[in-house]
Amino acid sequence: MKTFQTPAQPGERTPMGATKSTTDATFEADVLQNPKPVLVDFWAEWCGPCRAVAPILEEIAAEHADKIEVVKLNTDENPATSAKYGITGIPTMNVYVNGEVVKTLVGALPKPKLVRELDQFIG
Repeated sequence: MKTFQTPAQPGERTPMGATKSTTDATFEADVLQNPKPVLVDFWAEWCGPCRAVAPILEEIAAEHADKIEVVKLNTDENPATSAKYGITGIPTMNVYVNGEVVKTLVGALPKPKLVRELDQFIG
């Protein structure tokens, strides 16, 4: 049986624990204008690998909240931002620093590899 979060009102952010949710409408404020590095997880409800990596991202967000922000963007609900950044496969995780993509990670990576890839931002 599938369970779903109560959908947010358009433009409203839904807390997901340590990670945050963003939308096409809030992406600029949540990500591009954020003073911290931001890891954006491009995901969708139907994506098995996305669901597999979600708890890992929650852990990283909780463990490194002082250094990096972890934000999730549902690609089905927010096609404009997904298209703008050329997201063609999910999960894709982009790291943004000062509004620019500085690293792209594709696939459901295990936590040790993900932490190694993010070391320059969280180390």
